[in-house]
Amino acid sequence: MSRTVNSDARFRGASMNITMKMLSGALLMAAASWSGSAQACDDGQDRAVAVINATGVVLRELYGSSVNRSDWGSDVLGAGVIAAGRTVRIDFDDDSCACRLDIKAVFADGDEVVRRNFNVCTETTLRIED
Repeated sequence: MSRTVNSDARFRGASMNITMKMLSGALLMAAASWSGSAQACDDGQDRAVAVINATGVVLRELYGSSVNRSDWGSDVLGAGVIAAGRTVRIDFDDDSCACRLDIKAVFADGDEVVRRNFNVCTETTLRIED
């Protein structure tokens, strides 16, 4: 099965209108601890993105790495997951102050989707779909 990642202008700014559904308290804590684990940038850019799992499979790992890095770094979901059909707001702010990230999603069935050069400073929504 082939999955795709879309960022669509129709969703830009809509993240405030989306009812964010958290799969578990663990996911919320994992996202918060990841975004707070490093120095946050003070450049005024909002790097929070609504990640929509529009597939029928649980998204179990999510990585956001500056396009200049050669590795993926840590799973931003930690012990959490994003259930099929759910949306979670992830803050990709870290000490790199990067706006352009390569993002990799790993699903429970082992499939992976990679989106290269995603701008977390200008895009508010990342939709992953079948």
